[in-house]
Amino acid sequence: MADTVSVQRVIAAPAPAIFALLADAAQHSAFDGSGTVDHAPGGAQPLALGARFGMSMRGRPESLFLPYRTTNTVVEFEPDRRIAWKTTIGPLGLIGGRIWRYELEPAPDGTLVRETWDISEDRQRLLLSRGSMATQAQDGMRATLERLAALLEP
Repeated sequence: MADTVSVQRVIAAPAPAIFALLADAAQHSAFDGSGTVDHAPGGAQPLALGARFGMSMRGRPESLFLPYRTTNTVVEFEPDRRIAWKTTIGPLGLIGGRIWRYELEPAPDGTLVRETWDISEDRQRLLLSRGSMATQAQDGMRATLERLAALLEP
């Protein structure tokens, strides 16, 4: 499996409106399609390059994971074009390292939004590259883009 999996969709909304949702950690649970994002402790958190934000997560019913918390660091930030954060778990960040990236491009009917799951820097890359994790990530990203469209399209 490749280290990245992407999905994309045209959303009939301007890039600044889409980016505003993506760049506010408190809004992530509103559009998360995986069903695992619970809330961002601390309320509204506008993001910028280097910003760190926490996220309370819930395990999927079919998994053995209990609720947990992530620490996320914004590693790419280009207003209205691109945002990405690296997610780790644990006080020392020893688990994780995957990057969630959103890229926005003008399209005739709105904005092309591409979401990418990038495990190239994840400490569990070999484990994640086996089994169904990539398919689960892809399904969740498709649902995320559907939810973004539902929130933003007229």
